[in-house]
Amino acid sequence: MVDGARLVNVVDVEATCWEGIPPEGQRSEIIEIGLTVVDIVARTRVSKHRILVRPEHSTVSPFCTELTGHTRAEVETGISFAAACRTLTTEYAAKKRGWASWGDYDRKQFLRQCEATATDYPFGARHINAKAVFATALDLRRPVGMAGALGISGLPLEGRHHRGDDDAWNIAALVLRLADMGAWPGVNP
Repeated sequence: MVDGARLVNVVDVEATCWEGIPPEGQRSEIIEIGLTVVDIVARTRVSKHRILVRPEHSTVSPFCTELTGHTRAEVETGISFAAACRTLTTEYAAKKRGWASWGDYDRKQFLRQCEATATDYPFGARHINAKAVFATALDLRRPVGMAGALGISGLPLEGRHHRGDDDAWNIAALVLRLADMGAWPGVNP
């Protein structure tokens, strides 16, 4: 394993959402970036981080608050999406480190929002869909959600589900379980 692949950023985002279609003029925007740094060689979660992001083209709905716990007032104290992307690049070496998320939603949401706001994409090309790796490693007929994967693995769900920092922490535990199995790309058991 090359030294640059030792640390992996595990990312989970929460975004504005509605029970049905978005209200006119609003679109889904990232309101929280949860990030856990994993040392894949030492097999440990190094640190847990949370970046609150202030939406510019949407508001937090009651449905979103119920799901994530985030309130409109809370996310309005966040930083801009562009500043959050700069933080990922400067403080978490996001362009240099590989990164993982549970599924492909997070990667696609970043791509959509970067394009819509003319913001530089903060990550390098090395993205791993941990959900797909898990399904392949366990020979599942179809991928499962993060909470289901924790249950299958005998791991506890720590914190609040649908909270970015807690979900990134839990996904990181699954990444480490996959590494222990020799199923994480580039890692031997």
